[in-house]
Amino acid sequence: MALINWHSLSAKDVLAGLNASENGLTEEEAEKRRAEYGFNELKEEKKKTSLQLFVSQFLNILIIILIVAALISALLGEVVDASAIIAIVVLNAIFGFYQEYKAEKAIEALKKMVAPQTRVLRRDSAESLPAEKRTHSRNLVPGDIIVLEAGDKVPADARLIESSRLEVEEASLTGESVPVGKNAETICPEDAVISEQGNMLFMGTSAVNGRAKAVVVKTGMSTEMGGIANLVQEVREDKTPLQKRLEALGKQLGIIFVMLCGIIFLLGVLRRIELIEMFLVSVSLAVAAIPEALPAVVTITLAIGVQRMAKRNAIIRRLPAVETLGCSTVICTDKTGTLTKNEMTVKKIFCNGTTLSVSGSGFELSGSFISEKTGKRIMPDERHIQMVMRISILCNNASMRVQGERVEVTGDPTESALLVVAGKAGKSKEELSREYKFLDELSFDPSRKMMSVIYQKGAEKHAFTKGAPEMLLEKCDRIMKNGKEVELTRREKELIGKETERMASDALRVLGFAYRRLPEKLKGYSIDSVEEKLVFVGLAGIYDPPREEVKDAIVICRDAGIKVVMITGDNEKTANAIGREIGLVEGDSRVLMGKEINGMTDEALEEVVKNVRLFARVSPEHKLRIVQAFRKNGEVVAVTGDGVNDAPALKRSDIGVAMGISGTDVAKEASDMVLADDNFASIVNAVEEGRVIYDNIAKSVRYLLACNIGELLTIFSAMLFYLPIPLVPIQILWMNLVTDSLPALALGVDPADKEVMKKKPRSQKEEMLGKEVLFSLFFAGLVMCISTLAVYLFYLHYDETKAVTTAFTTLILIQMFIALYSRSESKSSIETGFFSNKFLLFSVLSAVFLQAAVIYVPFLQQIFKTVPLSVGDWAAVLAVSTGVFIMLEAKKKFFK
Repeated sequence: MALINWHSLSAKDVLAGLNASENGLTEEEAEKRRAEYGFNELKEEKKKTSLQLFVSQFLNILIIILIVAALISALLGEVVDASAIIAIVVLNAIFGFYQEYKAEKAIEALKKMVAPQTRVLRRDSAESLPAEKRTHSRNLVPGDIIVLEAGDKVPADARLIESSRLEVEEASLTGESVPVGKNAETICPEDAVISEQGNMLFMGTSAVNGRAKAVVVKTGMSTEMGGIANLVQEVREDKTPLQKRLEALGKQLGIIFVMLCGIIFLLGVLRRIELIEMFLVSVSLAVAAIPEALPAVVTITLAIGVQRMAKRNAIIRRLPAVETLGCSTVICTDKTGTLTKNEMTVKKIFCNGTTLSVSGSGFELSGSFISEKTGKRIMPDERHIQMVMRISILCNNASMRVQGERVEVTGDPTESALLVVAGKAGKSKEELSREYKFLDELSFDPSRKMMSVIYQKGAEKHAFTKGAPEMLLEKCDRIMKNGKEVELTRREKELIGKETERMASDALRVLGFAYRRLPEKLKGYSIDSVEEKLVFVGLAGIYDPPREEVKDAIVICRDAGIKVVMITGDNEKTANAIGREIGLVEGDSRVLMGKEINGMTDEALEEVVKNVRLFARVSPEHKLRIVQAFRKNGEVVAVTGDGVNDAPALKRSDIGVAMGISGTDVAKEASDMVLADDNFASIVNAVEEGRVIYDNIAKSVRYLLACNIGELLTIFSAMLFYLPIPLVPIQILWMNLVTDSLPALALGVDPADKEVMKKKPRSQKEEMLGKEVLFSLFFAGLVMCISTLAVYLFYLHYDETKAVTTAFTTLILIQMFIALYSRSESKSSIETGFFSNKFLLFSVLSAVFLQAAVIYVPFLQQIFKTVPLSVGDWAAVLAVSTGVFIMLEAKKKFFK
């Protein structure tokens, strides 16, 4: 596309230049343009190819030394041994490559799960009407019409064609921290710099206020963001603290193990064992002992666990959150849509001093208005009812389409419910839009808790407002009564307040409605000039039923030692009613109000939050202070959020949880985890999975280290006590191949312990390898060493080759039993269930089968220096290895 200064053209000219229309592209045209311009994505630094990944498996100093030693051995005539060693090294490399490749693919799959989405206008054909659709941002093409509102991330460079009070945060591009106003009507000079292009939107920036419609002019690498080379080429590796600690531990253990292997080599030299043989033994042992599989096992366990979470509707955006989830002690959750279904239905209307019950549920337009006082049906054509319906429709950004008996509603659930109740009263947006011309909007703000719109009807201009009743009443000085505007007295305010409380006590969310005829001389529309001297019209009580699964999820949290806290913008009566209904509190519990928080110091709030479970009429600023107070008390806090203003609380918490359905792009960007279904129960499921993932990584680590310690101690002790070497190099490498990776991976996907959510949260400071665990690992390694050498010494009196074969087999069987033992630190293998982890069972049986092949297949006997074992020999090997297993299992019970 030729270089065009889109900012210097009118919106009409831009559309013409792109051969586009305000109604959007057809799907067919979008496909053609995607073929021409490519996907809307920034290119990343090239990753390793499969060949490079495979070759990297050999770029390890110990592997290189081992290959060189094997080649020297071949030159000295030991061709079979050298070939076998190199073959085992290649097999190890193949397995290592498979693990890393699988880990990379799993991480790529996770990235796709959190791919951003955009609202775009598309048509099925040139003649059809445009429909607003959600699509992956990477599918956008020049000419697409995108729709944005506060909280949305700008997906590509675009020229505004419509805007209403739009403000955009451009810090990621210009460094300017203050949001800048944007206007579709502006035409900028050709030489205007980015920060001066007031009619343009740029990829990577965020809308923080207002609404807009824009046409995409540049995508992918053609955007301003695409032109910043250092951002394009940067690939950030997001590792968890646990991964970093285990990598550091692996390196430390590697140094210790290499030093021990060096000592073993020196002991062999002092005993005048053949130099090349001793060198091969030492290097093979170092290769086997260093837990090189540890990082891959941890990554794969994390990736598989995160995919499992995604299936349970919790999508992890940052891997460190997985580790933190298992430590969560407090969950601060929103009410609407998270604890409740977000399926709003207007159940009550209060106006002209009368409360009306509204029948019908969901999006059904059939329903009637019944006076609670007389029990009689009321026709909704009275002026005050009609005014409530008018405000419900006009002060509303949702849309509703009626096709026969089918009703399709898109937009905010609360606003959708208002359109439906207006439909029951026979009113529609299409009808009113013919009478009223939209002029401006004062968007909802959590701090003032209301929204206003300005419309023109004939020569008159009107403001229509809806919001929290107590906030709205402060702005009203008159009330509509019997179709007339009269003074709003204190008695009337008290009556409205009591009705608000009554509705709220029935777990209804309450909205107030007001209007005002604006003076002709009013220039410009601001909150201060519009939202004053309003005429109060009425209230609507909206029911949002609690999710069925929430009650059980709260019980699970209680058993798991997790405190659940509800933070809502609704009033205290609604908060208490819902809290009781879902089992969060009993009776009338203490509710801390936003205005009370305003009067508290941080220290006082820290003390109060210890005993409060319900927070009402809370703003995002209050939410941030609540989160900080809990964290100051040493709690590990997960907090939910969906709006732009929730971002600070999401960032400041230990785990920020954004809503996948109702959440803004800004909230998702600030979060660690996104709920695909906006459901509280999914947070609890994620906490459970977080605990399971950590436990499984711990099992794999314990298994790998216990086995490696046992192997080292066995060879080291034999050398120290002047015994012949119990294993030859090829056997050491073979043992590493069959016992390390598969069982460790199988432990990484071990089924969850049924009591995982009965335990108290793990401390963030808790070390995976504390003193007790290290003692347990050394104990297991020592028992392995003593048992193996006992078998070896017994057979050494009769036949050295058989002694080596039995020691070799005993070591492998003991390691398989340690894999079974590692499944739990406290439960016996019978309690965990021998057959509950089929992958582990397969790994164990595979190792035993392969070992049998090495012992009985003639050509393998020559390579691995083994001899066939008799039934009696197997009985001895099984007796010793089973004895070790029984001893380790007994230790669990003893220490328990």
